[in-house]
Amino acid sequence: MRTAVLGVIALIPLGAQAVDSDLVKRGEYLARAGDCIACHTAPGGKPMAGGLAIPTPVGTIVSTNITPSRVHGIGDYSLDEFGSALRAGIRRDGKHLYPAMPYTAYANVSDDDVKALYAYFMQGVTAVSASPPETKLAFPFNIRMAMAAWNTLFLRSEPFRTDPASSTEWNRGAYLVRGLAHCGACHTPRNVFMAEKQSRELGGGDVGPWYAPNITSDATSGVGGWSEEELMAYMGRGDAAGKAQASGPMMEAIDNSLKYLSKGDLRAIAVYVKSVPPLRDTGDSRPAYGWGAPADSLESVRGAALPASLDQMSGPQLYDAYCATCHQAQAQGSFDGRMPALFHNAALGRTNTNNLVMVMLAGAERGEAREVLMPGFASELSDVQVARLGSYLTKRYGNPQATVTPKQAERLRRGGKTLQIVVVVQAATALAGLVLITALVVFLRRGSAKRASMRR
Repeated sequence: MRTAVLGVIALIPLGAQAVDSDLVKRGEYLARAGDCIACHTAPGGKPMAGGLAIPTPVGTIVSTNITPSRVHGIGDYSLDEFGSALRAGIRRDGKHLYPAMPYTAYANVSDDDVKALYAYFMQGVTAVSASPPETKLAFPFNIRMAMAAWNTLFLRSEPFRTDPASSTEWNRGAYLVRGLAHCGACHTPRNVFMAEKQSRELGGGDVGPWYAPNITSDATSGVGGWSEEELMAYMGRGDAAGKAQASGPMMEAIDNSLKYLSKGDLRAIAVYVKSVPPLRDTGDSRPAYGWGAPADSLESVRGAALPASLDQMSGPQLYDAYCATCHQAQAQGSFDGRMPALFHNAALGRTNTNNLVMVMLAGAERGEAREVLMPGFASELSDVQVARLGSYLTKRYGNPQATVTPKQAERLRRGGKTLQIVVVVQAATALAGLVLITALVVFLRRGSAKRASMRR
């Protein structure tokens, strides 16, 4: 009888149940860990009301309203339905979500944490009566039922299981990294079907035009050379002196999520990532932060006239015009430490220079007030100038094997590369359409010829 009663309660929207303030507060913390607000809040929009247009390789996906509005949001979801959407990617109406919503990671979330999240979304979030535009992808990606087959191949439906051979701290870190924090969604590369390659867990992956670097325990390619304190500082404030500064999607994750986590959870994450099996990237000979030294090229700039075409400006001239004011003549950074040195800086030490290009184009901002840490120069620098400045920076202050090309700058301005599956599917769709049209033309011609012969 008790089991049956509990089952009935699970089907009742929590808004109709008594408020448990402690459970709601815990759910709010877990929602922060899951960074739900980042995708489900549009710029200038109300929290969790959806409407954010998320560019993906298969088209733009618009996030949904997940406030407790019973008409526009998830107010009518039962606990079981909420858990199914969160961990299995299936909505209340039975339709499948796209894995832009990281339900493959949230599948690790425990039953107790699902209940806490449900309590928060039903009782701690303000209902918003607004429906975002529907996601409309091109054929065949608009067929949501195809996600059922994808889930069969790539969705692990079992919640996280602790490893009895590891410490409580390690298990907590593993639970967060694999689950709510969904670090692998960015830091693990994708296969041709856009699923995470588990054999390359946290080995680095593309996030649109940005690159989420290798964060395995490898001392050269990963974070094996970082201390736990440095990793905690980076996650908590976006900076680790002499190592790296966050920008792009990582800065957003820090601002919306990681900086709100307890020191205990940040340390647990650090403990876990430093235990992930090391993955060495081909060509890496030293850590990304281990390159460079203070230097200047003032002798080539002083007294030199600017060329007639600004695209012919030299690397030192571009540095003097756009970088030296903040980063100083020898790239040692500002005197107060707010502007980092460019040597011993991971942004210039990786052979993958996408992040360097993106910072030059988009700049770096942080916080709700969008404090500008570095302005973007997308409207001022041409692709040729970006390539020349970027290559100068890596050769002078970073990894001399790293380069930036005009083609790379142009591609990143457009949002990055197209995944192979998109090219294949688009080609297959076009071919199928061509075959269908050809068959229709042949059919019509045969019919016309047959009618003509009958008239004879």
